Amino acid sequence: MYMAYSNNPNMPRVRREAVKLVQAGWTTTKVARHFGFTHSAIVKWVHRAPRDGRRLILTQSSRPHHHPDELDEKIVDMIIAYRQKYRRDAFFIHHLLTRDGITVSLSSVKRTLKRNHFTYPSLWKKWHTYPPRPKPEKPGMLVEIDTIHVGAPGDRLYLYTLLDVHSRWAHAIPSPKINAPRSIAFVDATREIAPFDFQTLQSDHGSEFSKWFTKRILERGFSHRHSRIRTPNDNAHLERFNRTIQDECIKRIPRDLRLWKKELPDYLHYYNTERPHMGLDMKTPLEIIKTVPSY
Repeated sequence: MYMAYSNNPNMPRVRREAVKLVQAGWTTTKVARHFGFTHSAIVKWVHRAPRDGRRLILTQSSRPHHHPDELDEKIVDMIIAYRQKYRRDAFFIHHLLTRDGITVSLSSVKRTLKRNHFTYPSLWKKWHTYPPRPKPEKPGMLVEIDTIHVGAPGDRLYLYTLLDVHSRWAHAIPSPKINAPRSIAFVDATREIAPFDFQTLQSDHGSEFSKWFTKRILERGFSHRHSRIRTPNDNAHLERFNRTIQDECIKRIPRDLRLWKKELPDYLHYYNTERPHMGLDMKTPLEIIKTVPSY
């Protein structure tokens, strides 16, 4: 991104006029006092000025040439040398550097390879398209789905969550694993009890919401879209529910799949029918749904 140290559109012309006065015989000190700039600024402008004296002296970028925490050039050269020698990925190169006593993070190795054009887009990666985000004017028009991970890897439980943006009606089911078939099973189970029909389902880019998941959703008569990359507000309503259900329910009971299955229905009934929501003018999701004519 271009970052200028001055946003004044007249500065290129002022610099040119200052240089012309110096070339006409004025001292740089006199020119500095005349224009109200420092003496060193006038000297720099004179050195930067084109020889013909007619062109403007454009404003340069104020972006620093170097980052204070940038990698040492020797480490960069070693990363490139290992890449050219072994033709392996960043994980392998990072292992070699660590073995040789070089302290550098894996992310730094990845960035170095990318900046030097040693990485290429995957030929097998399936890119997602981003159709327009529908306005949640009625229940079911935009339903968000996500997963919560609880516990360390190897000893982890999961929680599928779903929320209707219009009414804030929510549902959740615990699971020992997450994958695309389990995601479909969660959607099917939620549709059976939801007091509205689904029109658009939105998820993040997790593997449990893959292209296979999208195809199965389309077979069920409604659409699936992925939230836009680097746009966290796309799933903001569900992320807030995820925090609420963890604070008010999950963290208050032992991390046990059987207990989760037992306690969650009572909490969800309370959340949807009794708990006032500030975002709904202190109404409950069920009250919002009942105000919609078609429901």
